[in-house]
Amino acid sequence: MYGEILYDAAEGVATITLNRPEKRNPIGPTTIGELLHALDRARSDEAVRVIVLTGAGKAFSAGGDLGGFARGAAPATEGAAIRPGNFVDLNLAFTRLGKPTIAKVNGAAMAGGLGLVVACDLAIAADDVELGLPEINVGLWPMMISANVFRNVPRKRGLELMLTGDRIPAAEAERIGLITRAVPRAQLDEEVGKLAAKLAAKSPSTMRLGLAAFYATQDMDLEPALGHLQQQLFAVLATEDAREGLMAFLEKRAPQWKGR
Repeated sequence: MYGEILYDAAEGVATITLNRPEKRNPIGPTTIGELLHALDRARSDEAVRVIVLTGAGKAFSAGGDLGGFARGAAPATEGAAIRPGNFVDLNLAFTRLGKPTIAKVNGAAMAGGLGLVVACDLAIAADDVELGLPEINVGLWPMMISANVFRNVPRKRGLELMLTGDRIPAAEAERIGLITRAVPRAQLDEEVGKLAAKLAAKSPSTMRLGLAAFYATQDMDLEPALGHLQQQLFAVLATEDAREGLMAFLEKRAPQWKGR
């Protein structure tokens, strides 16, 4: 089905892999279209509880496919399921999944590749990788990426990355909040797997409502944010999963989530 990514779903986890390792997994209109399709596929599959995004080969992603954007994607054929996409749609898609996303940063994440990392809810990187925003070095600016970068890191630190184009090691990326944590490369698969399994074991309905509330209120002023969150608290309390969770706690047993 896909030409530039891989999709696999097992045990509640959908793994989406950028799959152009010979080009360091660049992100162009076709790749974005396939990512949008795969994210919607995972969102619609009730068996999928968590989404992991990673890259094939030695890189997570070197960033935008500048040549691809210059050429433009080939137009989709009539009735095609997968159409070219853009960064606006892709960034918004991550906020509308209702399922947690984990970036498994197996190699360098640069420019638009780093944009994908910060678009995910959580990110675990191998401790020997580098991350950066080198666009300034070729006379460009990380316009689309900056929206999510500044939702993750302090303003001056983010600007330093953009103004200098410097690469930083995973440990520094963890320190400033670009990623959740850095782990030894030999432990990357295990750590991501453990985190994905932990998230997959939680209530899917509460995850969906909680993530929606998080993204809806992140830019609100305090008073309207509190009002919205109060409404969403009532929505969570009205779910079957909330009632099951409370009963399981009182009865000292593991909850059986229904996702309702």
